[in-house]
Amino acid sequence: MKVLIVVVLLAIVAALASAGVAMLRRPPPDQSHADRRMARALALRVALSIALFLFILLAWWLGWIQPSGLPIAR
Repeated sequence: MKVLIVVVLLAIVAALASAGVAMLRRPPPDQSHADRRMARALALRVALSIALFLFILLAWWLGWIQPSGLPIAR
């Protein structure tokens, strides 16, 4: 379970990095291809973030994960 969450978080960071690279390396005359690539990467990042959030909620609802909280006092 934890491995899946970490892999999805890494994919989110990779999509964000890909959008940043597309933004910084776009040539001035033809920006349409770079803009589409950047928009696609950002849309993928948002979709992965929403999917991860919904997966964590589903896993909590099904009892696959339990909130542990922080210990207040020992």
